[in-house]
Amino acid sequence: METEIRDLMVTNADGLRPQPKIYSRCKGGTEGGSMAAGRALAIVFIGLIGGLKAPSAAAAQGGSTAGWTVHQAAHPSPSAAYRWLETILEATARDVDRLGARPTIISRQVAIPVTAMYDAWAAYDDKAVGTRFLGKLRRPAAERTLANKEKAISYAVYRTLVDQFPTDVKWIEEQMRQEGHDSSNVSTDPATAQGVGNAVAAALLAYRRHDGANQDGDEVGSNGEPYSDYTFYRPKRLPGETPDPDFWMPIPFSDGKGGTFSPGFLTPHWYRVTPFALDRSDQFRPSPPPAGDSEQLRRETEQCVRLNANLTLEQKAIVEFMRDGPRSTGQAGHWLRFAQDVSRRDKYDLDRDVKLFFSVANVAFDAFIAAWESKRHYDSSRPYWYVRHFYRGLKLEGYAGPGKGFALLDAEDWSPYSPATFVTPPFPGYVSGHSTVSGAGAKMLELFTGSDRYQAVERRFAGAMTEAGFTPAQIQARNGVAPRDAPATTAIELRLSTFTAVAEMAGVSRILGGYHIQADNQAGLALGRQVATHTWPRYQAYFNGTASLMK
Repeated sequence: METEIRDLMVTNADGLRPQPKIYSRCKGGTEGGSMAAGRALAIVFIGLIGGLKAPSAAAAQGGSTAGWTVHQAAHPSPSAAYRWLETILEATARDVDRLGARPTIISRQVAIPVTAMYDAWAAYDDKAVGTRFLGKLRRPAAERTLANKEKAISYAVYRTLVDQFPTDVKWIEEQMRQEGHDSSNVSTDPATAQGVGNAVAAALLAYRRHDGANQDGDEVGSNGEPYSDYTFYRPKRLPGETPDPDFWMPIPFSDGKGGTFSPGFLTPHWYRVTPFALDRSDQFRPSPPPAGDSEQLRRETEQCVRLNANLTLEQKAIVEFMRDGPRSTGQAGHWLRFAQDVSRRDKYDLDRDVKLFFSVANVAFDAFIAAWESKRHYDSSRPYWYVRHFYRGLKLEGYAGPGKGFALLDAEDWSPYSPATFVTPPFPGYVSGHSTVSGAGAKMLELFTGSDRYQAVERRFAGAMTEAGFTPAQIQARNGVAPRDAPATTAIELRLSTFTAVAEMAGVSRILGGYHIQADNQAGLALGRQVATHTWPRYQAYFNGTASLMK
């Protein structure tokens, strides 16, 4: 059963719960945030959402999830494509552990080996064509065996993984050995499966070597570091200066040692990366975000503050689930995990796995490029600075820190529901990358499967990524007072009934968490859906053999 966004807000028997006092004058004046005002704002928020839905929590509502897919469960008999995708996603998680979350880069690191997987497989299909050689590598019917497909896929993925994750070569070689293949075989003879795999990997890596991502740090204008900016982006406001609501400004993070640092815009050059199936990065650029002192921005900032100050255990679980952790694979990896659920649910074979993963990985890659074009073009700010702009000199209720629940805070101390070491993703807000990639991923899964049905369940422990080790009463306390009706456990089950609902849950999670305003989410979802709908015929053309070589 699905619930309206109203049900993501805390309610009681009388309807919408009386909102706590959200802000007050620091010196003199009267306090605001009455019950009537809280209800009025909630109604405004619901109206602006426009019928947005998100899955409910089985733990809260009861009811059986028998017959539903358990998200990210083990596969009883995975295909070679499924197994190699597991390796690809583990490689990205290991990279995030070392270097931190880099979602744009991850999307490319994932898309390249998944595309190589597809290209190797296509040589053994009677109809499909690859992305670099089209049908030139097609093997005779007698060679189109499962064993040859698996071997070609293994060599293609292995070669591209080593290129994308050079610090993990030994580990990747071990995965190749476990698949039963010799990683030292570098033949490109198309008469052999390993030759096909090596050949498609080499062609794809050559094509992507200078695609605008600056993988080798050799673009003119860069500092020599891999993936560094070469477009000379500079924020219009620097840490310590007065924030401007119209422009992005770096946010101070805790360094975990008593100090702070303010990370810059992650990959501001990403709008220059060559897309997979889009014609250009600005093809579906959304209209501008709300202006800095507009009533819309004030209203949506207020929505974000009030929702963030009333997070239920379910909502905290949603925020953390969509944050994609604890070992992140970025939004590209997250939607590939959903694709794996589909594979298990519908008992896909290797052929269907390859095509599904190819479609989802590349639409996520394109969605990130389109989202970053909007971020770079509009350079918009985030709730962290909107709160400090609109509520300067006021107090408001918000997240008080791990195990402290919610409390009345100075506006200058307000923070999203996130660890102090990663307050908000380090790049402009409009559009939301989560929403864009989720809109694209959900629509692609719907188009590929022919149905929006998902029917999966996600099991979480609320607060596990943000305030682990505390009881439900501690993490739901308000001004130091624990709720009388706190549950005994933080265990939550989220029902994921449709792909659309999951995408919308991802977007809502960013507002609940305090990372985005509603405009960021709505424009992102729409952008992602446009990307998927527009590019789907191009994927079909690869599958049915009518594709032409794209530059």
